[in-house]
Amino acid sequence: MGAGTRPSAPAAALLAVAACCAALLVAAAPPQHQQHKHVRISGNAGDVLEDDPVGKLKVFIYEMPRKYNHYLLEKDNRCLYHMFAAEIFMHQFLLASAVRTMNPEEADWFYTPVYVTCDLTQQGFPLPFRAPRIMRSAIQYIAATWPYWNRTEGADHFFLAPHDFGACFHYQEERAIERGILPLLRRATLVQTFGQRNHVCMQEGSITIPPYANPQKMQAHLISPGTPRSIFAYFRGLFYDMGNDPEGGYYARGARASVWENFKDNPLFDMSSEHPSTYYEDMQRAIFCLCPLGWAPWSPRLVEAVVFGCIPVIIADDIVLPFADAIPWEQISVFVAEADVPRLDSILASVAPEDVLRKQRLLASPAMKQAVLFHQPARPGDAFDQVLNGLARKLPHREGAFLKPGEKVLDWNAGLDSDLKPW
Repeated sequence: MGAGTRPSAPAAALLAVAACCAALLVAAAPPQHQQHKHVRISGNAGDVLEDDPVGKLKVFIYEMPRKYNHYLLEKDNRCLYHMFAAEIFMHQFLLASAVRTMNPEEADWFYTPVYVTCDLTQQGFPLPFRAPRIMRSAIQYIAATWPYWNRTEGADHFFLAPHDFGACFHYQEERAIERGILPLLRRATLVQTFGQRNHVCMQEGSITIPPYANPQKMQAHLISPGTPRSIFAYFRGLFYDMGNDPEGGYYARGARASVWENFKDNPLFDMSSEHPSTYYEDMQRAIFCLCPLGWAPWSPRLVEAVVFGCIPVIIADDIVLPFADAIPWEQISVFVAEADVPRLDSILASVAPEDVLRKQRLLASPAMKQAVLFHQPARPGDAFDQVLNGLARKLPHREGAFLKPGEKVLDWNAGLDSDLKPW
């Protein structure tokens, strides 16, 4: 807004709300010297946020040829830094975890360490046509080497699938739906970043996890907790993905374009497609952080918003959120339907200051932040523990998990012809 420009009546009302919220939050901020205690979160979901999975399950880790994991990482260590890196860090965590068993006969779960998103293009994106071939080859290997896959056809196995559309292995929804979940994984439990109700790529019983965001990098950008939250609504990212969606209508189902077109000139919306060096600091100065869908329903900014105490504004219809049985997302977020984006300003303005304060207090809990982060080394209650807790809550295995001798359920020849090619 230029100097001397009088805000419109709606903008003035929103400014008043923003000022009120900011004042409340500054007043509620703890002194810098105050130590946060690791306390249990109130609310139905939060009752299991700090569960300890040790003693509740045992996991056997298959010893795989290095071509399925280590060689891929050695060839391109960019895999350690992208949003799909959970598949690598989960492997490292389990190798040293107290839930690991060296005796497969006593295992509750079997884990195949295969880095399907670590085969990257020159631009740093996973090669979608290679991922299903890598996974299929890995399953062929464990089925031929050990007896455990064959007795259940994967019903007591879990796989990491941190791809845009999970085990459909593609970043474009139409292509992902066409491919469908890799047929050999349809009895297994998928631990995946993708989560959307009633979607072809969402398998029943999947465990939805947050995308990877570097904990150390975020820690290095923390500012004083007493800093005023002077930004009402904040967003940095693409509004149009012209490289993959030239007509500009399919990306994010048009939700991001709608955010931009409706609020690019609104003084309360601090938005840009640029990614400034102060990005993390800016999130800590914001009351609301917009978290619209992109190609998939999620992005790392959801994790960043939680870590920085910025109320996530989730714009993604039918989203299944990470660890939804442990994290009380309804209590810490604002949900906006994609069709309601043109009313986003009035929706946020209608959030009562006391509700803003309540959400901020929940977000300030160390346990809440811990649960969305894959720490190295691991910490109690972090995302690794939440994955294990999710697996433990699925025990004992359902009736019919173990097949009769000679019984077959899965068709090894099902799927796209391109996915059946050897890797």
